[in-house]
Amino acid sequence: MKVAARSYWEDSRAHRYSLVFALPLLLLYELLAMVAPVRSQGGVIRNGADVILTSLFTALFGIRGPMVFMALVIGVALVLIRRDRRAGQIRPRYFGLMLGESAVLALVFGLVVGMATMQLVGPLHSLAAGGIGVNGSALERLTLSLGAGLYEELLFRVVLVALLANGLRLIGFARTTGAVGAVIVGALLFSAFHYIGPLGEPLRLDSFVFRALAGLAFSALYVTRGFGITAWTHALYDVAVLLG
Repeated sequence: MKVAARSYWEDSRAHRYSLVFALPLLLLYELLAMVAPVRSQGGVIRNGADVILTSLFTALFGIRGPMVFMALVIGVALVLIRRDRRAGQIRPRYFGLMLGESAVLALVFGLVVGMATMQLVGPLHSLAAGGIGVNGSALERLTLSLGAGLYEELLFRVVLVALLANGLRLIGFARTTGAVGAVIVGALLFSAFHYIGPLGEPLRLDSFVFRALAGLAFSALYVTRGFGITAWTHALYDVAVLLG
């Protein structure tokens, strides 16, 4: 039993599990964005992190930019999965365990981060979803939740923290110091991200601190459990908040 538990803990972080686990989240979000697009004032809304990541490709390739970005993301994921597949077999039952773990972590993260926020600044009153808030349809809120889990983790954990850490190392910071600094700055930017743009929330200390602490927690989860579980944990937490 101990060997099996250790094997699950180690293998579930590998690309052949983590990225395969994340792909259905990506496909489901894109499907919902097509069949149940989130609209506000006549326009279609995508997750903000999604827009940031695809904007460069839109500038380069025009209207086909998002499709090029999607093909690149899926292509890179498949290459990494194929390369990692040589390291060992894939046990399908692990994906069920990973989904269960993500659901438990979503609950634990909400409770722990909420209690930490309460200790620092007092009770957290609410977490709105920008201009859509809780007034959108259930499918719209589900679309927002899945997009946040996938693209915010991709932007703020995979891309931004890595860029910040490498940048700090280039200007002379030690590896550990640079990594810690990158995680902290990334968590602050992750929190601030929710208050900008036309759909941004009104800035409040309690929600800002909550999201900054959540950013730190998701960074720790990404390092220890990999991208797939982190993305699903984030998405399931947002589903519980926005659809609960």
